[in-house]
Formats: sequence, C-alpha cells, structure tokens
Amino acid sequence: MNDDSRINNLRGIIFMLLASLSFAFNDALVKYAVKDIDSDQSLFSVVFVRGIFTSILILISIYFYAGINLSKIFYDKRSYIRGLCEVFAAFSFLTSLILMPMADVYTLLNTAPLIITATGAILLKERVGIRRWSAVILGFVGVLIVINPGNLEFGYVFILPILAAIFLTLRDVITKGYGDSSSSLEIIFITSVLVTIAFGIAALFFPFDLNYKSMLFILAASVFLTIAYLFSVLTIIYAPLSLTSSTRYSVIVFGIILGYLFFQEVPNPNMIFGAIIISLSGLFVIQREKKLGKIH
Repeated sequence: MNDDSRINNLRGIIFMLLASLSFAFNDALVKYAVKDIDSDQSLFSVVFVRGIFTSILILISIYFYAGINLSKIFYDKRSYIRGLCEVFAAFSFLTSLILMPMADVYTLLNTAPLIITATGAILLKERVGIRRWSAVILGFVGVLIVINPGNLEFGYVFILPILAAIFLTLRDVITKGYGDSSSSLEIIFITSVLVTIAFGIAALFFPFDLNYKSMLFILAASVFLTIAYLFSVLTIIYAPLSLTSSTRYSVIVFGIILGYLFFQEVPNPNMIFGAIIISLSGLFVIQREKKLGKIH
C-alpha cells in the first residue's frame, strides 16, 4: 500500500467518525426539540420541518458538487426503493429515539450486520460458516442482555430500533442488484424528500405549533444531518467499505456521551455489557465478510 492509499484510508476513517458524530448530534437535537415542546407527538412536525431544511441543503450541495440533473434524480427506481425502506426505518428509529436512551437505540440499531448475515443465509441462500453463525447468535444474546426481558424497563419499545435495523437491511438487499446510476448525494436527496413527505402526512394528524426556540434546534439538526450525509459520501470516495464499516460502532460511544450531556441518560450495566457483545460480534462478522470478499 502506497502513501496516498494510506492517507486516503485515514481520511475515510476520519470522515466516517465525523459522520457518526454528526448523525448523533442531529438525533440529539431532534430529541431535544421534541422534549422541549413537551409532547412526543410533536416528533412528526419536528422531522417534517427538519426534512424541508435538509432537502434544500442537500439540493444546494448537489448543485455545487455535480450540477442538478432532475431527470437523473427523479427517475432512478433504486432511489425510491431505498427511500421507502428509509421511511419505515426512520419511523421506527426516531420513535424509539424519543422513548429510549440514545445509547440503547444505537446499540440495537447496530445489529444490522448480524441481521444482514442471517438474512443472506436464510433468504438469499448465501453460505454462512459456523464462525459467522456463532457470531450472529452471540450478537443476539447481546440483544437479550440489553433489553433484559425479565425487566423490560421500556416495555416493548425495544422492538422499534431492531425494526429499523431490519428495514435498513431490507433496503440494502432490495437495492443490491441495481446499477450505480445515481450519485450518493442524489440518492440521499430522494430519501430526504420521501422521509419529509411521510412525516409531513403524519404531522397532519398530530399538528403542533413550533416556537422559535424549537425551530433553532431543528435548523441546527438539519445542518448536522446534511454534514453527516456529506461526510458519508466522502467516506465512500476515499476509503473502501471494508475498512470504514467497523467505525460505525463509534456512534454508540457518541450516543452515551450526548445522551448524558443532553438528557442525563446514564447507561446501565446491561446496556454496556450487551453493547460490547453486539459490537464485538458485529466487528467479527464484518471482518469475516471482508476476508471472504463480500464487502470491498
């Protein structure tokens, strides 16, 4: 590996860390805005307004990055399929984010690599060896530790981040066969628009007036979300997924820190122990996928 490759790989890892941190800040600000309004049902209005700001910012980024090609943006079926899966994932994830500690949500969301492996073996008949199956099973043991079935502190809300992980997995499986005819930013733009429309429709049934203070939080969240998307694109440009994918688990640490700073959320021993097991299992699966050439 030459010096340029090493530098690009390092940039890719740094960009992934910054993307994870930006996503976490966005989530914290959305949750803070909802809590400040003092009604969980205001989530739909908050995300709708955030989506308007974010879609505009992404469109501006596309204009400066590669120029706007409306036919390319709006006629790629893959973008809509990804977007619909993201809509369901967003409903599940954001609802759980309001009702559960951030770190718990991120931990359960990061079961996605385990779900991808299990889905590939069961639905796509991909060959999965005993080591990866062992990691998947161990990871789901970690899930049981986090949710603590004997206590169920948050009721059955724990299902929501797992559902979000399933929808994200389904997104990747469904769109796997499509050609890469759109840039990452264009796909993200369609996703943002569809999520905005979906939450806008939901907001019609749960309308809330947003004050100036909450609007500032929402605007800040949209800026962080746009920055997170841009860093995600830069990550793909500079480094292979096999190198940067394991860095995504840093969002659990960011969730613990921001959850404490914003909401005084202190993780319990079950969450920490389960998060370690899930993270190690996921990292093992990612490394095995890398060695088998399934991620590049």
